[in-house]
Amino acid sequence: MDLIEVFNTRNPVIGVLHLLPLPTSPRWQGDLQAVIDRAEQEATALASGGVHGIIVENFFDAPFTKDAVDPAVVSAMGLVVQRLQTLITVPIGINVLRNDARSALAIATCTGAAFIRVNVLTGVMATDQGLIEGCAHELLRYRKELGSSVQILADVLVKHARPLGSPNLTTAVQETIHRGLADGIILSGWATGSPPSLEDLELAKAAAGDRPVFIGSGADVENIGSLMKAADGVIVASSLKRQGDINQPIDPIRVGQFVEAMQEGLELLQGNLSLPSLSSAEGALPTPR
Repeated sequence: MDLIEVFNTRNPVIGVLHLLPLPTSPRWQGDLQAVIDRAEQEATALASGGVHGIIVENFFDAPFTKDAVDPAVVSAMGLVVQRLQTLITVPIGINVLRNDARSALAIATCTGAAFIRVNVLTGVMATDQGLIEGCAHELLRYRKELGSSVQILADVLVKHARPLGSPNLTTAVQETIHRGLADGIILSGWATGSPPSLEDLELAKAAAGDRPVFIGSGADVENIGSLMKAADGVIVASSLKRQGDINQPIDPIRVGQFVEAMQEGLELLQGNLSLPSLSSAEGALPTPR
């Protein structure tokens, strides 16, 4: 996955747009226009705050199905994304929760979205929806059938889930890339709002080779500089909301603060990498013989 080609930067910030409850979900309010209006407001807030991409999720449709969502959800999400495409210029991605990657790919392909997020591309995860099996076999063939260029970002050992058995993180990353054919990987903490450890990010980055590694949860203005030491990009939701509350709307001020904090962290990291060592610095003492 060429991050510059997709996001116009080597280190993208992808803001998450949580749609209000959609048709057939328990909290659906019966007004699709209200869903569209809220999505337009939040997409504008994210884009004006400086994010490099936006991922649209049916987050408030919980409890989720582990398989295919209702066709009404697919239709509603497609309509929303199509509207957003006329409103903003940053690339858009799709995540159909909990793991309806086929519908996400269909929406993305038909609306011109750039990427999708897949929670379980390979392996088997025990979740609150039951056992979810990887969908790589079906998904990659469906992408080929559609003639689609939509990129696939896949979670490795996804949050709110536990793997069957005890897989090694390095092996899980390698299998997601080489056997699942993911274009990039996502590493999260154990739950929404929980960051991955720097150690796990370093392991994932080492195993991913030339594939980008995204932080998938828990990033905020305080830790983003440190986490980016071992990541290429970040997907962020909670810390961009008012008061950091996942149930609140996007706060454009917090978006700008997060993007600025990440940029400062990257500049500091690049500065540290370019500092000369003591032995090569001008005026350094000669090495004793």
